Amino acid sequence: MGKVTGFKEFERKDESYIAVDERVVNYKEFTVALSEAEITKQGSRCMDCGIPFCHSGCPLGNLIPDFNHMVHQGEWQKASWILHSTNNFPEFTGRLCPAPCEKACVLGLIENPVSIENIEKNIVERAFKEGWIKPQPPKTRTGKTVAVVGSGPAGLAAAQQLNRAGHYVTVFERDDAIGGLLRYGIPNFKMEKEIIDRRIAILEAEGITFKVNTHVGVNYDINDLKAFDSIVLCGGATERRGLPTPGADADGVVQAMDFLTQQTKVVFGQKVENQVLATGKDVIVIGGGDTGSDCVGTSNRHGAKSVTNFEIMPKPPKGRSETTPWPYWPLQLKTSSSHKEGCERNWLINTKEFIKDANGKLIALKTVNVEWKMVPGQRPELIEVPGSEKTWPCDLALLALGFTGPEKTLSSQLGIELDARSNYKAEYGKYQTNVPNIFTAGDMRRGQSLIVWAISEGREAARQVDLYLMGSSNLPTKEGGDLPGV
Repeated sequence: MGKVTGFKEFERKDESYIAVDERVVNYKEFTVALSEAEITKQGSRCMDCGIPFCHSGCPLGNLIPDFNHMVHQGEWQKASWILHSTNNFPEFTGRLCPAPCEKACVLGLIENPVSIENIEKNIVERAFKEGWIKPQPPKTRTGKTVAVVGSGPAGLAAAQQLNRAGHYVTVFERDDAIGGLLRYGIPNFKMEKEIIDRRIAILEAEGITFKVNTHVGVNYDINDLKAFDSIVLCGGATERRGLPTPGADADGVVQAMDFLTQQTKVVFGQKVENQVLATGKDVIVIGGGDTGSDCVGTSNRHGAKSVTNFEIMPKPPKGRSETTPWPYWPLQLKTSSSHKEGCERNWLINTKEFIKDANGKLIALKTVNVEWKMVPGQRPELIEVPGSEKTWPCDLALLALGFTGPEKTLSSQLGIELDARSNYKAEYGKYQTNVPNIFTAGDMRRGQSLIVWAISEGREAARQVDLYLMGSSNLPTKEGGDLPGV
């Protein structure tokens, strides 16, 4: 695949960034694209490795060596066709996916892996530019109706696949615009929302109906939902994790997703009452994941006085850990572009108290350093380090602690069983709940996960719905199992 000796001749090159002082004054994407000639070289690095572990590393089963080879040959339209054959929305994954495919790349055993994610992004952007991505409405309709609840990546993927099978598909979104967390949970500087809008225009032209400001079970009667022949629940895992810490009710302790959503709405000219601003404040972001990183970037754009990041887990190694060897998803230090914009990062630290003044406003955080005691066969034990207490000045604490599972409004009204982790129960590979005509996919079924898993589950659930409605299905399905650790 690619050029036989390409991986020896060409080094990996990634997109560069606009300078920090230029990019933090706005909310636009700030990557600087590589030239077409350079992207072609990057495609040429793909090895004829015999067994492409990138396939199993990718939850979508993307045909990565195949589209890399097309890029190497300059066959961009064929590359787009191959890419879209397994991925409905490569413009999303090409920007937001952590690229488990690259961590499983065989070339990564000896040097930097193939830049698969950036190649993917360039393929789809070229396809939009050239007009190759066009609506593909079904030639015939089955007469069957399907309701998809939730318009995140899982819901959109399920909707497009079911529409391609000829069913009448309606997507319900409780917010005022389509996209789920892609719309309001991801900052504009990571993905400008026009990227979502142009794809939604394609889906609408294919015949999918979208209903916004429609909260099923709240302002949309559940009995009207039951009138559909089948239902696919893709509402995500949106129950936010809090901190049972003294003073957590202080004015200035804010959930990260509220902070991010408000800012995105402001970017698009919406009026937000009492917007939480980091301007001139000492900001502490509690949680070291992607959402925490997004809070760091947004706080810097607000003009925060200082930005500090807390993580209760140990600092990961810079290289791949022995506990997660190739081709597993690695335990490895990740430094995002937001971290590089200005942030003090701290590991093995736990918040003991949110300190507030007489008016209830947050003024400081009290912390303690911790260690993890690991005993084989037992749960890790968190141990405080004596004498390590510290007080940090803080006007704004952002809780980026992840999500505990899906909201239960729909499960209670529809009679859906939950699994041991409080997710909507449905067997992987079947996606069917205990109510035969109701299916579920994405984070609502598997818990908080990656965007590629959401799209994959949406696609696979759509095929199972089609089988349920019609007895057979021509919708594609991936082969092979999960790669442990992803």
